[in-house]
Amino acid sequence: MIKSALQRSMRFDPDQYNHLKRMAAARKCTPSDVLREIIKQHLEGIEALSESHHRIARLAEYTQAAVDTLLREEHPEHRQLVIDETNRRMERYHGA
Repeated sequence: MIKSALQRSMRFDPDQYNHLKRMAAARKCTPSDVLREIIKQHLEGIEALSESHHRIARLAEYTQAAVDTLLREEHPEHRQLVIDETNRRMERYHGA
């Protein structure tokens, strides 16, 4: 089934539009073709980034749970030291 295309208008900064026209000329296509490809790549990139962030978050949570379990069971005397160091690094590197 063929989807009908939606037509929209956009306003461009003159420098941006000139850049877009140069890109289109180099590719031997229209500025609209370039914009469609840029939008497609951007949207696909957002999806990939979201999936990547989810994997990183899952790995971080797994690692935290594993380390916390090991500290509680095998080295309870070091647990508070690790928590304090984590808090110090969060403040120093992340402002949190």
